[in-house]
Amino acid sequence: MIRAVVRGIGSYLPERVMQNAEFANDLGLDTSDEWIRERTGIQQRYIAAHGQTTADLGYEAAKKALAHADCMPADLDLVLVATSTPDLTFPSTATMIQHRLGMSHGAAFDVQAVCSGFLYGIHLASKLIEAGAHKRILLIGAETFSRILDWDDRGTCVLFGDGAGAVVLEAEEGSERGVIHSVIRSDGAHKDMLYVDGGPSATGTVGKLRMLGNAVFKHAVKDIAGIIEQCADEADVAVTDIDWFVPHQANQRILVAVAKRLKLRPEQVVSTVASHANTSAASVPLAMDAAVRDGRIKRGDSVMLEAFGGGFTWGACLLRY
Repeated sequence: MIRAVVRGIGSYLPERVMQNAEFANDLGLDTSDEWIRERTGIQQRYIAAHGQTTADLGYEAAKKALAHADCMPADLDLVLVATSTPDLTFPSTATMIQHRLGMSHGAAFDVQAVCSGFLYGIHLASKLIEAGAHKRILLIGAETFSRILDWDDRGTCVLFGDGAGAVVLEAEEGSERGVIHSVIRSDGAHKDMLYVDGGPSATGTVGKLRMLGNAVFKHAVKDIAGIIEQCADEADVAVTDIDWFVPHQANQRILVAVAKRLKLRPEQVVSTVASHANTSAASVPLAMDAAVRDGRIKRGDSVMLEAFGGGFTWGACLLRY
């Protein structure tokens, strides 16, 4: 059996840190550091500099992942970028990063599933590797959500930040490590609960993010817990036997509610939402990289990744790091 093994991982955050107090002090919003922390668990977020794009963030994360994997761009045969904030309508952000890496071979394209984009990407990448179509894939989750926020809407603008994370997935035959199983889902009936009110075809504008927070919360907790159980069951692994859970970093209350529903120990759940906020498709690799770098996630550990995003989309992936 051929498996897609995580050979390397890396992440990148912009230089500018935006603290909660700035929303009231600088933007004049009716909110406070205490209000934001209590409802979301978020303390700060990173904001891309003027002129700094999603491709810029993704490229920096890619370099770190390649260095960690001890790989060169010449060793890759595919670049995937999960993003909902591409530099341009086209060409894809993936081709821009491919070019900056000096790759003139292989292929590159974007994956758009909002906050679940990285999970969709790892599902796709692992299937391509298992089928023998590709040997080594660079998968990046990168976002500049600050560009699509309504900075007058305290219910949404406090939740999001910018960043990027990346992994190098490599084919290994007979390995016990790698992607064990993954599941992806979607339901387009709930579009009006979480969406951007603009686009090339509909409005000719970029648009701003809109969300019904309470409704999204209820769906997220139920669907995330359900797909984790499904992924573990189909892999014939008990949820209680999994070492680590790396969730999409949307809201600390969602993380706590899912953990309680699945009877997980709080220390099993990797949380970076306090410092990164919600970075959409970048949040899972950012959180996983943080846990690898600080020594929590070690080689051989079992890890469950999960995410939930607009559409609705959601997914889970069980892997052995």
